[in-house]
Amino acid sequence: MPTDSRPAPATRCRPEQPLASVYDAAYAGVPNWDVGHPQRPFVRLVEAGVLDGPVLDVGCGTGELALFLAARGFDVLGVDLSPVAVQQARQKARYRRVPASFLVWDALDLPAIAAAGFSFRTVLDSAMFHVLGDRERDQFVAGLADVLAPGGVYCVLGDARRDPRDVYGITPAELRERFTATGDWAVVLSEETTVQRRWGATPAYFVCLRRQ
Repeated sequence: MPTDSRPAPATRCRPEQPLASVYDAAYAGVPNWDVGHPQRPFVRLVEAGVLDGPVLDVGCGTGELALFLAARGFDVLGVDLSPVAVQQARQKARYRRVPASFLVWDALDLPAIAAAGFSFRTVLDSAMFHVLGDRERDQFVAGLADVLAPGGVYCVLGDARRDPRDVYGITPAELRERFTATGDWAVVLSEETTVQRRWGATPAYFVCLRRQ
């Protein structure tokens, strides 16, 4: 977590959302998306030396990406809707002696994190945005502007949308439309890739946008 004297926002999620229970049930076992290491596109960014901290990892799951970053010297906060996933992430951090911080938090409520005085240079999203509904996507984009400093970067990895009639998944065209319509964002990287699963992989896109 960013290292300063400001208090962290209270740990919370949205109890009225059934998704928290759904993901808790998934993390009671080992879900297909929990591969035990960060996805390769994020590793490449770190290896290239182009990421700036502090970093916010939204939809962090059991924390592999946040732990990878923290072990390499980044100040990082991971947030997830699932208390079970966050508990596992904290246990990993203690076991590995890695100084990553984790909160049970709804990524659609980013303004509350900003209200506590925190801002980030980088926001990373490993397969969170691609499950959001249409209105939730707009809400998330609006909230990013509160926590991401000007010049900061949001990088998202998500399954490629197969059916244009379905909201699940992402396309570079959709991200460009949602983010750049106001002129506040610019696409700096867009590539085809895959999301690794415990059993196989799925076609995906990796897109990075810079806040102007």
